Amino acid sequence: MLGTLFARPNCLLSRRNRYQLLTTLIINLISVSHGIGIGWLSPTLRKLQSNSPIGFEVKSEFEISWVGSMLGMGSVTGNILIATLLSRLGSKRCLLFLAIPHSCLWLLVYFAQSVEYLYVGRLLAGISGGGMYIVHPIFLSEISDANIRGTFSAMVMLSVNVGVLGGYIVGTHLAYHDIPWMVLVLPLFYFFSVLLFIRESPMHLIRKGKYAAAERSFRYYKNIKDGDNIIEQHRSMEEFEQMKMALTKGDDRKDAVTLKDFFSRPALRAYGPALVLLIANQFSGLFTMVNYMSDIFSKSGSTMNPDTSTIIIGAVQILGSYVTTLLCDICGRKLLMLVSTAGVAVSLIAFGCFTHYAQSYDLSEWSWVPLALMSMDIFLGNIGLVGCFYVCLVEMFPLKIRAKAASMAIVVCSCFVFVTLNIFPICMRQWGISATMWSCGGVSAFGFVFFAYFLKETKGKSMLED
Repeated sequence: MLGTLFARPNCLLSRRNRYQLLTTLIINLISVSHGIGIGWLSPTLRKLQSNSPIGFEVKSEFEISWVGSMLGMGSVTGNILIATLLSRLGSKRCLLFLAIPHSCLWLLVYFAQSVEYLYVGRLLAGISGGGMYIVHPIFLSEISDANIRGTFSAMVMLSVNVGVLGGYIVGTHLAYHDIPWMVLVLPLFYFFSVLLFIRESPMHLIRKGKYAAAERSFRYYKNIKDGDNIIEQHRSMEEFEQMKMALTKGDDRKDAVTLKDFFSRPALRAYGPALVLLIANQFSGLFTMVNYMSDIFSKSGSTMNPDTSTIIIGAVQILGSYVTTLLCDICGRKLLMLVSTAGVAVSLIAFGCFTHYAQSYDLSEWSWVPLALMSMDIFLGNIGLVGCFYVCLVEMFPLKIRAKAASMAIVVCSCFVFVTLNIFPICMRQWGISATMWSCGGVSAFGFVFFAYFLKETKGKSMLED
């Protein structure tokens, strides 16, 4: 019975999928470390505003918003840098590069003597994260089988959320100067693991004309051995030949992507859903709130400890993204997106109502409500808008422009990250927390309506299809 279970094509531990799973786990070490960098800021920022453990305080709204938003500026830089280098250097070298700016982040945190050190550190964290969000989904889509691709891609955000929870915990309970040296182990271990165990994707090698190396890479990721069943080997190598033909369609300029390709009918059909996906993902506030979660709870009218509530939210994030890995290839992307946007809209509007009435009435007996509503928001947001975001974004573009279009879309997303991280604390101060939450809920409601009519299901789609 156990053997039958492992033999299923969608079993992550099946013989065919083992090296794909190992590769996914290795490259997501940097995702965990990036998540720690994100989550660490929320409790640490509150400490730096009063009784700072270092030689300076971060008090003004200007400094707070820029410490937060430099991550977005770095993400844009990382997106553009990796998108430019990916087709030239390949995925493996780009994966190795990610460890460098991320390691520098923790060195700057440790040696920080002014707020400018944190600005630069967050910028470098953004470069690493922005590059990661480009290379991970594209690389995983190129090495994974169609029936498990969604699960592997969703594991990127699961790993980030594991790191966010870790960042909440260490930022709350450990001394400021102890954290950088602990976390620095992760990017270093990641670098040497990628160097030793990761192979370049077969698709990239085919595009470069390295067909023998591409075949070896394909056989590695599909776990094809010379002593395997002849029929299974033949079937797998037929798949490789189809991939090779699709990427080299008898055109000497097979790699040349022209402006005309971006205006083909499949491409034009993808732009609307992609733009709404980007807007809903960022302006629903899901990522922004993760960075400012402790401040949100301190201003919500709840009497519960803000840092404790933040740690609980970190655990809920992991649960939501784990559910995505289970359901993404079963229920499909569209259903999860609809459930996610509807749930985020309802929970944020309700959260805004609670904070509005908490200003006029004593709701101390209902202090658990903000935590419950934010947990609902984060859980449902992570099963679709966050967990399926990169899966949908990569899959909705046609083959020829997929890598470039997805890269450009993620650059736009990072611009949105910068904007939302910068304006969120300003909006909470100028509009109040209630109006800010209602605005984010309204964006999610719009996303629900749009996705219901225009989002195309891509579950099981071959990466060789438009």
